[in-house]
Amino acid sequence: MEEVLIKALQLIVALSLLVVLHEGGHFLFAKLFKVRVKRFYLFFDFPFYPKPQFSILTFKNGKLSFFVRRPELTPEEEEAENNVPDGEFHTEYGIGYVPLGGYVDLIGMIDENKKELAAETHPWEFRTKPAWQRLLIMLGGILMNFLTAFFIYAMVLFAWGESYVKSADMEYGMKFSETAKADGFRDGDIFLKIDDEVLESWTTARLQDLSNAKTATVLRDGKEKVITLPAKMSLLDMIQEQPMYASPLMPHEIDSVFGEPAIKAGLKKGDHITAINGTPVADHNDIQYQLHLLSEGLNERSTAVDSLKRRTVSLVVNGKDTVSTVLTSDFLLGYRNIDLYDLYKDKIYNKEYGFFESFPAGVKLGWGTITSYVDQLKYLFTKKGARSVGGFIGIGKIFPDVWDWYKFWMLTAFLSVALGVMNLLPIPALDGGHAIITIYEMITRRKPSEKFLERVQMIGMWLLIGLMILANGNDILRLFGL
Repeated sequence: MEEVLIKALQLIVALSLLVVLHEGGHFLFAKLFKVRVKRFYLFFDFPFYPKPQFSILTFKNGKLSFFVRRPELTPEEEEAENNVPDGEFHTEYGIGYVPLGGYVDLIGMIDENKKELAAETHPWEFRTKPAWQRLLIMLGGILMNFLTAFFIYAMVLFAWGESYVKSADMEYGMKFSETAKADGFRDGDIFLKIDDEVLESWTTARLQDLSNAKTATVLRDGKEKVITLPAKMSLLDMIQEQPMYASPLMPHEIDSVFGEPAIKAGLKKGDHITAINGTPVADHNDIQYQLHLLSEGLNERSTAVDSLKRRTVSLVVNGKDTVSTVLTSDFLLGYRNIDLYDLYKDKIYNKEYGFFESFPAGVKLGWGTITSYVDQLKYLFTKKGARSVGGFIGIGKIFPDVWDWYKFWMLTAFLSVALGVMNLLPIPALDGGHAIITIYEMITRRKPSEKFLERVQMIGMWLLIGLMILANGNDILRLFGL
């Protein structure tokens, strides 16, 4: 339970920070172009049922209030509240009760929360501003997300530097899937180059480079070998295939035990699992593969009883002791294997960055993350891609079960990139949808009608609701091992 709370806390802190910064980007450009911002909220206070709207906290004109219920205003009352002299207008800052994001309420903007605007216009309304100003206001949140990622990456490199094992020093080499072996690789191959680029270190992100490459050079039995790669390689298949298309070959040795399945099995530091359900396993990669095969035995028609049966496993430990245990709903044993840095602790390369050196390095790292994320979006519209989409539970699971500031900031930077890229999608109700409409107006010099904007906003909202149901539904199915 403690691990779950730590993961949840990290998720809440990271997303709250990113939401405030994202909405702050819209807010800053709105202020720059003198658009009145009625509300700036972390989390939503929208009325569902029953009305009125409800806020946990509000701050307006120097007054701090808690647990505020705001009655619904008529269009006339709304217009009167907005149409006051400049010195009397104040933005309301608040925290809502629905932790699904945040918003800035720009006066004079048709979005997913407004269905109509007053006939009379005012110079401080969003809709009266030139198209280029409205475009910058809409893109302000995305810009802030990317700048945030660049800054975090830069500060992480400045504070912790960069530590990695050079690919050429990974003497155990790589473990490959059956597909990779058919392409010409062998277990134990050591990557030297992808195309003509010398491989400095190996990360999962390198699979993207491999998927777009023509050749790979490996060290095999002390000799360099050039492997010609297939013309078309699917990055999603390479990542989701078990074992993964290519991953560091990791000898199996338990470093620590933390999960109930491993504790009940009596596993301890230094133990080696040598067979699972009678199938010999030679390394940690093999263990992960066997656990994956067990999870693959379930489908949409499987029941909780089927899941329990699949998760009940027999283990041979240290080549002699046979024990039985039940895996978690995610088909995990609950132990930590020695990692890459344990295995190659005498070959870790440390690179430090000065304060000013860290900024170009942070931008480079951030830009690489952005291009990689954009490249992977194409898989979202495939069956496998849709099934792999995760919601809040899935996002929370990527955080470690102990508070690690390095990992926290690296994951926060990644989520900032993801938030920025997703908001770029040309879906009405997202910033990208607003931007596309504004760019259309700038090109054609024709402003879409308010009725049209209302309709596309509703369509966009239903698309987003559908995506949230898909993502969080996937999470729920995974909780039951389905």
